[in-house]
Formats: sequence, structure tokens, C-alpha cells
Amino acid sequence: MTNLATYSRSGPVGTIVMDDGKANVMSVAMLNALHAAFDQAEKDKTVVILKARGKHFSGGFDLGVFAKGSAEDQYLMVKAGAELALRILSFPTPVVAACQGNAFPMGAFLIMSSDHRIAAEGNYRIGMNEVAIGLTVPRFAIEIARQRLTPAYFSRVVMTAEMFGPAEAVTAGFFDRVVPAEALDRSAEEAAQALATLNMAAHAATKARARGAVIRMIRATIDEDITPQYGANRVASRASA
Repeated sequence: MTNLATYSRSGPVGTIVMDDGKANVMSVAMLNALHAAFDQAEKDKTVVILKARGKHFSGGFDLGVFAKGSAEDQYLMVKAGAELALRILSFPTPVVAACQGNAFPMGAFLIMSSDHRIAAEGNYRIGMNEVAIGLTVPRFAIEIARQRLTPAYFSRVVMTAEMFGPAEAVTAGFFDRVVPAEALDRSAEEAAQALATLNMAAHAATKARARGAVIRMIRATIDEDITPQYGANRVASRASA
């Protein structure tokens, strides 16, 4: 693990904190650090709190890689992001997401993949703005959104790039509840401690049963769509633009 994502344990709860000192963008380095943190949480069998420091929960994928990165860089970033979202969606212990600020697409995918999602009150936005910035939404992300967003908001989020403040984001399905900003850490800890009383074998088996179809579908879309050719196609499209 690196300082981009730190892991600490207190009893049955493991806390993963993103902090790149800026917007917590999902670079390959950040994603690798998060995977390493979840490796440790899985080894410890802890209930996980995923949170961030700073103004942003996450600025999403590193757009500089899409704009100027090599095909290999683009492939590695998107692959690591997709694998992390799927990992959280199928994680054997509960994952609590605690959002304190802006959550752009890849950050929003991680929140949607979590089991219990808490937002702090505040002037920030969450959503999937790919089509507003010239990106096609990956299939894995569409399936995660279809799993967690309410039907009335699904098209607005995925196809028209609407972004929402915390309160409406609960209605949309990004979050389960909103709490005062000063209560976010305490609320996440209380939720994690309550979830830690579950029978984890039963939780894991039920999660696999309840989400099995979508997990298999997302696994297939990652394997089919996000290959080394993915980055090569993006680079070719950029060169011909």
C-alpha cells in the first residue's frame, strides 16, 4: 500500500482512506493502492469503511490518461477500475461508503458498488458525466448503475449525464441516507459496527445469491470489453479526431 490509500484496523472494522492531496483521481497508482488495501481487509475479514480526505471523494478516472496516455495506460487504468468496482460489489464482508464531497464517475461506481452508502450534507455533486465530456459509458458501469439506481433516474444518470446533490442522490439511488457533515465519520463507524454483528458466512453467501446474475454479467463485460485492444481503440479514435 502507498499513502494514496491507507488501511487501518480497529477491531472488526477496517477503514480505507483515499488521499492524493488533490481530487483523489482514479489513476493506476490510486487503484492499485485501493486493491492492496482491500487485499488486507479481505485477509483480516473486516467490515470496510471506504472514505476520502479533502474536497472530493473522487474526481473519477484520470482524464489526463484518456487525453494523452498510451493505449497500455488507458487499458490498465480502466481494467483496474472495473475490477475494483466488481470486487466491492461482491466483497465477502460488508462495505460502507462514506462520501464527503464530489464523486465523479469512477468514484460514483465505487459508492454504488458498496453495501451501505452514506452521504454528508454539503454543496457537491455525484453522478456519471461521461457523455458530457465525450466518453462512452463502459458496460460494466452501466450494469452497476442498473443494479443500484432507481428506474426513474437510471436514464437521466447514464444517458444525459445529470449530476445530483446529496439529498436527490438518495432518491436516485446513489446513497442510502444523508447525515450532517460533522456526523459522517461517526455514522459510518456506527453502521460498520452494526454490520459487524452479522454472520459473515451467511452474508457472503446471500450477497453471492442476490447479486450472482449481475456479478456474472459484469465479469463477462469486463472480460469482453476491457482488453489491451480497448486502449488501442481509444488512442486510434483520438488520433483520427
